[in-house]
Amino acid sequence: MIGKKAIVILIYKGGDRPVVGNYRLVSLNLVVCKQMDHVIAGYLRQVWDMSGWLYEGQHGFRPAYSCESQVVMVFQDITDSLDRGVRTDVIIIDFSKAFDLVPLDRLLMKIAATRVDLRVDVWVQEFLLGRSQRE
Repeated sequence: MIGKKAIVILIYKGGDRPVVGNYRLVSLNLVVCKQMDHVIAGYLRQVWDMSGWLYEGQHGFRPAYSCESQVVMVFQDITDSLDRGVRTDVIIIDFSKAFDLVPLDRLLMKIAATRVDLRVDVWVQEFLLGRSQRE
């Protein structure tokens, strides 16, 4: 499959240059791969929206939802709880690197379980498995 190899470059964000956290990794892929990724992601969102598979509180990567709408929703929930005199605890978890830690076999199994078109399921498997990168 085209695009199985990506070139990774480091972009300096600022601060001390020797500190690894001051760099952002950017993966350079073929434009056709990025376009196909966009098409497949749109299809998956559409299927999952129509099937009610996505939780209504899920704001990331959905049209008409944003980080700002998520913050407003959480703030409204906290405010409503305080108005009712209900004790409110908040736990904040940073999932910014979570995708890098997701086991691919589990992700592919969950995608297949949502009953997407078999061709899309196969395409996602082919796209994700056997990838490599270099600097």
